[in-house]
Amino acid sequence: MSEKLLVPDIGEFEKVEVIELLVKVGDQINLNDPVVTIESDKSSVEIPSTVSGKIESVNIKVGDKVSKGDILLSIESSKESPSEKPIPKDTESIIKQAESVLKNEKKEEASQQSPAPEKKQTIIQVTNENDIDPLETQDWLESLSAVVEKDGNQRAHFLIKELINKAYQEGANIPYTQHTPYINTIPPEAEVKSNGDQNIERRIRSLIRWNAAAMVVRANKKFPELGGHIGTFASAATLYDVGMNHFWRAKNNKFGGDLVYFQGHSAPGIYARAFLEGRLNEKQLDSFRQEVKPGGLSSYPHPWLMPKFWQFPTVSMGLGPMLAIYQARYMKYLINRGLIKDEGRKVWAFLGDGEMDEPESLGAIGLASREKLDNLIFVINCNLQRLDGPVRGNGKIIQELEGSFRGAGWNVIKVIWGSYWDSLIANDKTGHLVKAMNETVDGEYQAMKARDGAYVREKFFGKYPETQELVSSLSDKDIWRLNRGGHDPHKVYAAYDQASKNQGSPTVIIAKTIKGYGMGKTGESVNTTHQTKKLDVDDLLYYRDRFDVPLTDDQVKNVEYFKPDEKSPEIKYIKERRTNLGGSLPERTTYAKPIKAPAKDIFDFMKVSTGEKEMSTTMALVRMFTNLLRDKNVSPRLVPIIPDEARTFGMEGFFQKIGIYAHEGQKYEPEDSAQLSSYREDKSGQVLEEGINEAGAMSSWIAAATAYTNHDIEMIPIYIFYSMFGFQRIGDLAWAAGDSQARGFLIGATAGRTTLAGEGLQHQDGHSHLIASTIPNCVTYDPTFHYELAVIFREGLRRMHEKNENVFYYITTMNENYSHPGMPKDKNCEEGILKGMYKIKEFNRYGKTKIQLLGSGTILREMMSAAEILQNEYQIDSEIWSVTSFNELRKDGMEVERYNLLNPDKEQKVSFVEQCLGKTEGPIMAASDYMRMNSDQIRPYTNKSFYSLGTDGYGRSDTRKNLRKFFEVDKEHIVAYGLSVLAKEQLIASKYAKEAIKKYNIDGSKPMPTKL
Repeated sequence: MSEKLLVPDIGEFEKVEVIELLVKVGDQINLNDPVVTIESDKSSVEIPSTVSGKIESVNIKVGDKVSKGDILLSIESSKESPSEKPIPKDTESIIKQAESVLKNEKKEEASQQSPAPEKKQTIIQVTNENDIDPLETQDWLESLSAVVEKDGNQRAHFLIKELINKAYQEGANIPYTQHTPYINTIPPEAEVKSNGDQNIERRIRSLIRWNAAAMVVRANKKFPELGGHIGTFASAATLYDVGMNHFWRAKNNKFGGDLVYFQGHSAPGIYARAFLEGRLNEKQLDSFRQEVKPGGLSSYPHPWLMPKFWQFPTVSMGLGPMLAIYQARYMKYLINRGLIKDEGRKVWAFLGDGEMDEPESLGAIGLASREKLDNLIFVINCNLQRLDGPVRGNGKIIQELEGSFRGAGWNVIKVIWGSYWDSLIANDKTGHLVKAMNETVDGEYQAMKARDGAYVREKFFGKYPETQELVSSLSDKDIWRLNRGGHDPHKVYAAYDQASKNQGSPTVIIAKTIKGYGMGKTGESVNTTHQTKKLDVDDLLYYRDRFDVPLTDDQVKNVEYFKPDEKSPEIKYIKERRTNLGGSLPERTTYAKPIKAPAKDIFDFMKVSTGEKEMSTTMALVRMFTNLLRDKNVSPRLVPIIPDEARTFGMEGFFQKIGIYAHEGQKYEPEDSAQLSSYREDKSGQVLEEGINEAGAMSSWIAAATAYTNHDIEMIPIYIFYSMFGFQRIGDLAWAAGDSQARGFLIGATAGRTTLAGEGLQHQDGHSHLIASTIPNCVTYDPTFHYELAVIFREGLRRMHEKNENVFYYITTMNENYSHPGMPKDKNCEEGILKGMYKIKEFNRYGKTKIQLLGSGTILREMMSAAEILQNEYQIDSEIWSVTSFNELRKDGMEVERYNLLNPDKEQKVSFVEQCLGKTEGPIMAASDYMRMNSDQIRPYTNKSFYSLGTDGYGRSDTRKNLRKFFEVDKEHIVAYGLSVLAKEQLIASKYAKEAIKKYNIDGSKPMPTKL
């Protein structure tokens, strides 16, 4: 049966050009195989076949213009009975989701009807002075207690929910709260007990505490300027110890490993544990914060500095939480795309309560719950202190965080009180103890732990006669022993166990601790704890005694480390626990297989002239992506990341071709479902559509760009964004990407201060290359033509993903349409493109006066036009150089200069800039669509007179022509400046420059654009 394949609904476009025919007569094709590529001035998209069969005839050719309904092909279709037709993927997904919902509803109904196993609950009676009828209240509370005892928590929860719903229906204005009382989430009777040896674990923990503190103190005794932090790990030691001994599984040949984001200031404790495990030696500990010589330990987690140890840079406050969320989401992405197995791996992130004030810390918690990231666990160490003082002196940070996370849909586990409080809480029959706990603010809690038991008795328990009576039989010493939950391994173990088993939502464990725990009068719970780098002898002796470290007084005074014999129970135990959990943590390894770079001919179409056809470099990039998606090695590894601008960049064709990742698939029919580029979400979708969220998009990019080490799979992330909203907006994340040894492409689209015409000051980028140049392993390019882009991109694929170099690429592309010439035949052209510059054109008609013109991005075209004017109207010859990267030229120049200065007796090297320009005639003038500083970078590396033009100042809305005139980088200004340069160099008379300035109506008295 012969069927016609017609042009589908392509939206608002008419007469769209056919740029590729992907099939020919006689080809056998399958449903959804791409057959034709069409391209408007805004986007490029493939048209898929709607049937399977054999091509009978092709009705169009490359260059034809087509519209909706035009015939493309005739196909002899394969017959398929209706009963054998597969259910469309989206429909099948909807059916599965509906079945899942029905199953869940049945489960919920069953759980509500069948009584839970009986478990005795602790009933707390809370007195409220605002209660107008305490007897009625007591009746309700007793009824609720009876339901809990008879039918379990689920039934009680159901009844409360129904009561609230009924109250809303009756018009009651119920205040919304996400807070629970200031007690532990898990009651003692529900705690899962650890199977570890608690005595040995305490001894190990004590040794780790001591060695961590000793390492910092020893370093600062030698060099007081080194600094370091003792107080943070002192508060978090138990939180890490329980995880290391029982929960965190390492990567090995059988398992992908859990991922742990260690809190940056806790690094000394992680080193101290590695010392006991035999992974670090005493010499290395003594090189803490002394990294210039090999073997030093970095101040904080830095993979760049310790590439076999640290996995994640976390010390820039706020980045750890956001990166962990997107790492957990990316893990699900890889699983749902079938690229890695679902092994039940977890992402753990350790955070400080002070850190949670950073916008990034809480900025993505809604995404974590929306995506049901039950592979994510936050542990927030609430020691109640930041660097200068209390986090919330007048409030309660734990309650505040509970409300934020619970409101966002997280599973919240509070670990506030240690086991010594259990009997007190159980005996609090009047509720006054919990009332006091709720009322006491963090500033008070901090002060209490800086004093003693008598102070706590007076200030806390003395608030009510009932609470005073509760502790009447306890001594002040007993009261002082009442511990906080984050220091109690039993409470921490129970919380970790529950968090690890939670399904359907992310979990946050909020643990209350004491900053500087065990540090004595110098550091425990005092405002200066964070700055404490040294401990005096009395404090060290107190620390030793507090944690029973087996050192003599003289050893303490000498601040010696302590490591038991290899055959000791402690060392055998610590190694056994890690062996059982798969190996060491943290540890950074990779077993990823390289991706073979695509054959050169895949980019050949970008090396020929476009003729009269005009396109932007952004559109050329999209064409290249489309071709890469046909390469079987590269295609599955591509991760396109877009912050809600796919249509701006002409990438909407990817929606249908590879789908938008959505963990639940697509539950709705999109408004544009009839169109070729309709919005298609899919559980196995490839595009990460991040919405208006550059920080989130960059976090996804970092997760993908480090997948080679964290998931042992090489991926090719390509994050495309408005260039102004790249490095300027997420500079700290870009720096972390460099530290993480990320590999991938950042594409700064709609780049250039005068190229993105109408958007104005906030959107027009004139400095992203300068910001990018600050990152040592970031390779940057600003290409003008499509063949330059092709050469750069293929080399990036080769270097990063075939040769595994730890660099990442930043490439700017523009939205200005113009025709592109073919690639020059010069054999050195490709080398020049990659090194940063090559000669693209030369004017030698007169053989007298000459100038060297260097241009990059779209301003290269202004240079080329100016060169023609100089030749035709002023008899000035020129050589025109396309500068693809001032940054790369600067790197080469610095390296050559350094070598020559350090090796004065050896043959002197020549910079690539000088190799290109050293033997040419005339002065140099360089221009780009960026600040003058961009091109000024290469000024020191040539012996010729050097002048630069650029777009210094704030952008503004106008046409490209007017903007280039305003910033003085249009062809007319280039001509006038060029003549002035030649006059200044005494190569021509100054009258020519003066005449040109007058001819082009250039106002010499106009202020610099930076002042306007």
